[in-house]
Amino acid sequence: MYPEAYVHFQCYHPTLQKVFDTARERCRRNLVFFGSDPVLVEGGGYDKIWLETQPMGGEMYALHNLEAAKNNCLLFMRHQRADGRLPGSVQCVNGIVEPQFNKLQGFCFPLPALNLYYLLGEDRGFLLELQDTLRRFDEYLWRARDSNGDGLLESFCVYDTGEDNAFRYGDAPCWWSEETPPQGYGVVPMASMDVMSWSFACRNTLAKISRILKDGQAEAWDKQASQAASALRRGLWDEKRGACYDRDKNGKTVDILCHNTLRCMYWGSISHAMAERFVKEHLLNPREFWTPFPLPSVAACDPAFRNAPENNWSGQPEGLTYQRAILALENYGYHTIVTRLGEKLLRAVAENGFLFTQQFDPFTGKPSLVHAVSHQPVTEGSGEPIQDAYGPTMLSCLEYIAHRYGIHPHLGQIWFSLGSGESYQYEAGFYGRRYAIRSDGKQAEVTVDGRSLGFHSCGRRIITDAQGQILNSVMIEADQSAKKEQNDITLPL
Repeated sequence: MYPEAYVHFQCYHPTLQKVFDTARERCRRNLVFFGSDPVLVEGGGYDKIWLETQPMGGEMYALHNLEAAKNNCLLFMRHQRADGRLPGSVQCVNGIVEPQFNKLQGFCFPLPALNLYYLLGEDRGFLLELQDTLRRFDEYLWRARDSNGDGLLESFCVYDTGEDNAFRYGDAPCWWSEETPPQGYGVVPMASMDVMSWSFACRNTLAKISRILKDGQAEAWDKQASQAASALRRGLWDEKRGACYDRDKNGKTVDILCHNTLRCMYWGSISHAMAERFVKEHLLNPREFWTPFPLPSVAACDPAFRNAPENNWSGQPEGLTYQRAILALENYGYHTIVTRLGEKLLRAVAENGFLFTQQFDPFTGKPSLVHAVSHQPVTEGSGEPIQDAYGPTMLSCLEYIAHRYGIHPHLGQIWFSLGSGESYQYEAGFYGRRYAIRSDGKQAEVTVDGRSLGFHSCGRRIITDAQGQILNSVMIEADQSAKKEQNDITLPL
């Protein structure tokens, strides 16, 4: 049996406390049984588990329900086909669990699954199963998704990368279940920065697993990961413009500045120099991605941008992008940007009735109101049921709080984030230990099993091993003058 997991948060700012309590309570709506297995579905009218959201979502919810978090990975692993392909989604109809192979549907899976290995008490059986899953899926990608042999993996349909209604896909089909590429379409098969990054993530995680198992394969996996990253840079990175761009079936650049380079940062597939250029030149550019409510799917100044409120990856910021942005930015040391994004998301939720919708208007921060089932736009006050309890948005709120004022388990490490300005207490149980923060907003005491690790100035993250040995610290808040210059919203809400 794995160690107990739990989390408690008490903050003396009532609005921040309400965001936390409301998000956690509504997440419970998304706990359902697939057969005999509890899982956390995406929610907000989406009643399946998708590969692009729910392994990551389950891992973010692990301290609230570790059993569901485990199943959110295992149901994909145990329905992997003989050829290595993972289901893009899994549903349960009349008690029958059904894997679906009509799209790849993203891949926010390897690192969340590896993090669960530690939370599950370093379960060797789980780790070996994960190792086999990733190896077989990587082999599948290179066997099935490099149809022209140019060394760039391809997306065959819109839902392969989970970008519903994305303008840049042109006339591409939404679904594609065949193992041969679609014919007769304008864009697909499309050389994809996302799919290339999945291979990198498989191989990079396999190297980590090999180091844990000490099986002598880590260097070989590192080399293969480096080969995938090099191919991505050669084929899809634009050095003049400082961003990645996909290529259509004829090798022509799909000339739309989309947020997907940030996705590459989530999988860690681009270099620190490349990430720095994208962040400084594009992500923080108010004309492009740093809109009043940041992270539109397509740069706001791009001709392909559409401010459409329905499920549409051509414009409005998505809860799922906020969810992925945390790891994406922390991978490259941009901890203070994570804090700034969290402030904006928490404020938007709090100021708009504590609704957890899928999308937000990038210029006003207003939640986009859509029907709870059809996901088509509805008018406020119409009486129609409005989408709420969208999992990625709720989990993003909980995770931004944990990365600002709380405790996060990260691959065997403990991240104690000591946010300033608020008096609060945060306690979490995992790894068979009890970790806690008690803060007055200026100084915070960190403890492990009741043993004090000392008092630390707020605005920093203290990183320790599982026993509480301090390894490092990083800044998570910019200084006040920088905040003023950036015209950021800061807590208190």
